[in-house]
Amino acid sequence: MKIAYISTYPPRECGIATFNHNLLRAIGYDKSTVSDDSYVVALNDSEHIDTYEYPPEVKYKIRQENQKDYIRAADYINTSLVDACIMEHEFGIYGGKDGVYILPLIARLQKPLVTILHTVLKDPSYMQLTIIREIAKHSSRIVVMSYRAVGFLTSIYGISFNKIQLIEHGVPDLEAEIDNPVKNAFPFKNKKVLFTFGLISRNKGLETVIEALPQIVAQNPDVMYVILGTTHPGVIRSSGEEYRDSLKRLARKLNVEEHLTFINKFVSEKQLFDYLTACGMYITPYLNEAQITSGTLSYAVGAGAAVISTPYWHAQELLADNRGRLFDFKDADALATIVNELFKDEDKLSQLKANAYEYGLNLRWPAIGRIFVEVLDEAILKSLSEKEDTEQIIDPDAMPSFNLAHVRRLTDDTGIVQHAKYGIPNLKEGYCLDDNARALIMAILAYQQNKSKVALELLPVYLSYIQYMQCDDGSFRNFLSFTREYLDEVGSEDSFGRTIWSLGYLINNAPNNSYREFARELFNKSVPHFKNLKHLRGIGNTMIGLSDYLKGHPGDDPIREQFDQLAEPLKEAYRVNSHGHWHWFEDKMTYDNAILPLALLCYYQTSKDAESLGIALESMNFLTQKTLSQGYLNPVGNDGWLYKDGPEMAMYDQQAIETMAMVLMYFKAYEITHDITYIKQMYLCYQWFLGENSLHLPLFDHETKGCGDGLQPHGVNRNQGAESTLAYWISHLVVLKALEFESIQISDLVAAQKQVLN
Repeated sequence: MKIAYISTYPPRECGIATFNHNLLRAIGYDKSTVSDDSYVVALNDSEHIDTYEYPPEVKYKIRQENQKDYIRAADYINTSLVDACIMEHEFGIYGGKDGVYILPLIARLQKPLVTILHTVLKDPSYMQLTIIREIAKHSSRIVVMSYRAVGFLTSIYGISFNKIQLIEHGVPDLEAEIDNPVKNAFPFKNKKVLFTFGLISRNKGLETVIEALPQIVAQNPDVMYVILGTTHPGVIRSSGEEYRDSLKRLARKLNVEEHLTFINKFVSEKQLFDYLTACGMYITPYLNEAQITSGTLSYAVGAGAAVISTPYWHAQELLADNRGRLFDFKDADALATIVNELFKDEDKLSQLKANAYEYGLNLRWPAIGRIFVEVLDEAILKSLSEKEDTEQIIDPDAMPSFNLAHVRRLTDDTGIVQHAKYGIPNLKEGYCLDDNARALIMAILAYQQNKSKVALELLPVYLSYIQYMQCDDGSFRNFLSFTREYLDEVGSEDSFGRTIWSLGYLINNAPNNSYREFARELFNKSVPHFKNLKHLRGIGNTMIGLSDYLKGHPGDDPIREQFDQLAEPLKEAYRVNSHGHWHWFEDKMTYDNAILPLALLCYYQTSKDAESLGIALESMNFLTQKTLSQGYLNPVGNDGWLYKDGPEMAMYDQQAIETMAMVLMYFKAYEITHDITYIKQMYLCYQWFLGENSLHLPLFDHETKGCGDGLQPHGVNRNQGAESTLAYWISHLVVLKALEFESIQISDLVAAQKQVLN
């Protein structure tokens, strides 16, 4: 097999780089099974591709903070002849917030993926939890190095136990030299050496050992504490050698500076093994338990060192059964007691080393490599045997259960609150007509689709808000403070159009006559303002409402005439702006774009006007080319839009209402043409909410049942306001509605095939 490794890699000084280098060699020991043409995709912590002089096995480089490099790397792997991928994962080695840039890469991969998690957090943030879940979704196997990590993944992250593989951290396949050069060199010669190695940073707790030195030196005046390793690059960038200098000052203060030695360098694996086999005891004094894996601890055990450690998670497991000794966090007295006891009792010290050495034999890289080969074999076979189910377009099992918990949270007796901070209503921002109109549409859909009692209870609240915001002349205000004070005199044409849409929809789909008559009264009062609409999206939203209204009142000629008049400026805008490669209504694509083709599709349903259908389908196809070309929805970002003769389309911020409009547009196109391609495109757009997007992060929050306010360059906007949440639930309900159509169409196709066969 040929394998692609995604990781940091030497000469970059990084523990994961060293791990991946060792793993590549370990898996490659069996030349009859693993190809020498396996290669590494290396992560650079710099914008310069040539920061490091990599060895020949590094075939591709990713600049950590360059999003496009991740997509290019996926394409490189897919077009190479690799059979599988191994990815080392640590939040800090990938770009974006918590390393989110890795998600588009793995989602794009067409090869089976095995992911090794070097960190599994007990209390992850929402973003960290989401990233690990997405990684698990796209991985054939998730490898962790401790039992506790397995427990965390199943109980906290909700990952299936069957997807998780426990493989302990590998250690060098070396034996101690009889003539170890380190023993005869300073600072080891004629010393009882306490030893710590690794990248230096404050969380390592090295001050605890220095604080224990006075008690240790009192009984063992020939003791020397040796700290081997460079300061962590991130620490160097932020505070230089401040921590190392503080340790030196502490040693001077305690009069033990002659018993402390720093070896400030990054050593080879062979040199490290010499240090470990030369020391008296190895100490890891980390400050808290949240260390799921420690490569340094594994190396020490593998070398047969006598290990003393604080009881962080990995140490509790690896040092069990008398393979080491534990002392409490920051407890210098307890550490001193253990060290003095072991220096005094050579038999105890020797037994610790023997137990560690014996266990370490199972951790040596050749043995670990064989386990990984088996895991890779299984992943490849599974990938070959899996067959995609091409019959079902919509997978209802992949959709969240319908739940209006967050909608209810945002709604009070006035209406639906406009904004939220995370999942909590932001009352300071008050209410708006746009959102209450959307909420009314959502409530009607929910009652139609699910007979939702909650939706039926909420419906009059939203309708009442609309009535409260209507002016005496039939126009509408938009914004209302939390104290029910009007904040504007006349709302935007967009909010007017959305309100007419909601009223038209209610008039045609009301659950009782009372609501229908009330909506009809508000609708009729607003009719005189139709002729004054100038903005295309206000016109488009209004047309969608008139389409629904006329389904229930096909004989209302005055409204039909208004409908005809509204369609004309939309068509004229297209005639003026569409030519050459540009098939759109304006010289730019901005927000809520799909509303414009949707409006003309609705108009065609009523008028049968061929020009309107032609414009609708042509502009829809143009929008499709611009936003679905990557195999997932990339709506036009509002941070720059897309101009006719301008630069590339803005990627971010991507908005939920854009996606909702796309879902509605494709469903309407299917209703008219019965082309099931539009159902596929509709469902693809809906999946944007669930993570099929440029960052492969879900915007829908399974905990709150709300939806993030947008997709930004570095992640999801975690505020879950009314607009985005309603956009999600409207899209969800339309997809469920489409599922009925899909089932009918597939049944018809099966019946037709049977008839042909008969």
